[in-house]
Amino acid sequence: MTDERTPDAPRAATFPWRGRFASRGAGPASTANIANVITVVRILMAPLFIAWLLIDDGADGPLRIAAAVLFVVAILTDSLDGMLARGLDLVTDFGKIVDPIADKVLVGGALVGLSVLGELPWWVTALILVREIGITVYRFVVIRDRVIPASRGGKLKTVLQAVAVTLALFPLWVPLGDWVHGLNTVVMTAAVVATLVSGADYVRVALKHSRTS
Repeated sequence: MTDERTPDAPRAATFPWRGRFASRGAGPASTANIANVITVVRILMAPLFIAWLLIDDGADGPLRIAAAVLFVVAILTDSLDGMLARGLDLVTDFGKIVDPIADKVLVGGALVGLSVLGELPWWVTALILVREIGITVYRFVVIRDRVIPASRGGKLKTVLQAVAVTLALFPLWVPLGDWVHGLNTVVMTAAVVATLVSGADYVRVALKHSRTS
């Protein structure tokens, strides 16, 4: 569910529409394309989602449902901007950097909100946030030398996190029985494991690159 733009993919040079979002001859430095706009919109959705979640305050009312639906819509836009970037040759360094950050802002906000409401242990949120913030800081530290896109493990991690958060957010699951809570526990555990393993893999690659350099 994260940006599947590969490090070797060509950067955006053309776009079939003229206008505000992109234009022909924009060049490799252009970041104003529709895929990047969708990524930025996903970031802007996060504050509204978090506000609705916290205002509901665990009452499982209309705002909770609205927050859950907005989360799902925002997560789905991740696949959309990735497909547009690859299909329309709009891959940019901006997208490689900001797309994973958009996922972290959205999922991280959801985890913090669920912990504030007492629905998710704080240690789970802390483990995930430490990993996410650490990798993000590392990306910016090395940005002058290279752009680090999401790895396969990172993409799997984001999918598991998104599914776990979705299961935790929707109060509609409750009538289905306690097994849903058990499923959510399993998926969240898998998400934590994938988060730590993918984080360790980033560290391994970073150390290898450092020795090579």
